[in-house]
Amino acid sequence: MTDWTLFSNPAPLINMAARSLARLGERRVKAFGFSIGQMPVIYLLRGGAAMSQKELARFAKIEQPSMAQMLARMERDGLIRRTPDPNDGRSSLISLTEAALKKLPAAREALDEGRDEALAGFSEDEVATLLGMLRRLNENLDRMVAREVE
Repeated sequence: MTDWTLFSNPAPLINMAARSLARLGERRVKAFGFSIGQMPVIYLLRGGAAMSQKELARFAKIEQPSMAQMLARMERDGLIRRTPDPNDGRSSLISLTEAALKKLPAAREALDEGRDEALAGFSEDEVATLLGMLRRLNENLDRMVAREVE
């Protein structure tokens, strides 16, 4: 039996990096009235798009009940608005408010500064390699999740 070394397995290393990035990102976006957990929704709606809760949950890979809770908080905080979906009277479309859109450039700049600091010492090629590997990893994981759902 081989020794199980925490730092020789990618999963705990990725998990630790993700937690640290989320914690540091939370500190950076909090000043603008956002939370790091909201960033996938903000990213998806950043260009003035309007999407249904179901679409947001699917693209952000968040369960529907969690997405509903997040959107309720975002609406309460004046970050999103809901408008009736012209194609489905029972549904609404979610978009960012003007207030959220105005805060977005500064929040993005704060996150970019954090990314740059986290990647200090990495060459452009190393960053490109890391991104490619993480994309492939996520594609593999998406396929695994899809098989479990079937």
